[in-house]
Amino acid sequence: MSNIPAKPDEDEQRTEAQLQDILERRSALISQLSRLLDSEPTASALKSTNLARHKEVLQQHRRELDKLKSNIGHQRDRANLLSNVRNDINAYRAQNPEQAEADYMLDERSRIDNSHNMTDTVLTQAYAINEQFGIQRETLTSINRRIVGAASQVPGINSLIGRIGNKKRRDGIIMGSFIAFCFLVFMYFW
Repeated sequence: MSNIPAKPDEDEQRTEAQLQDILERRSALISQLSRLLDSEPTASALKSTNLARHKEVLQQHRRELDKLKSNIGHQRDRANLLSNVRNDINAYRAQNPEQAEADYMLDERSRIDNSHNMTDTVLTQAYAINEQFGIQRETLTSINRRIVGAASQVPGINSLIGRIGNKKRRDGIIMGSFIAFCFLVFMYFW
């Protein structure tokens, strides 16, 4: 309902008239049913209950229609008020260009201040992350020192680590040679 027209259009008026007509016809029909029920010598409780229920539903529908019309009226008043305020502001700015320029400059300054605040926040986060990286680096260095110290104290670990390193190097050379061979064969047959 944000784009509600300032005045009810033809469709809205026609729909409202149709709803009022339907409610009036239902009311007349319920009145006829009530007269028929009153004219019966022995009215059953079921018929009386059904008639009462129809009257309740009709009243509920009337209240809902009134509530809907009221809501639309409030939305229309609000939209008119907002458009009137915007028109007044635009008219004031048109009559006072110096004030409009000053307002624009104040708005620009607030946008710049907001971007500076955002930049400060990002920088603060970056410094905190950098500090965490430093702490992690120190922790990893300490762990590495302990592992090297423990490895040097146990005999035979250095030679085992050396053999593992030599095997990884050899496997890397073999894989590199195989990939180069495959690439050359691919280039040759392409």
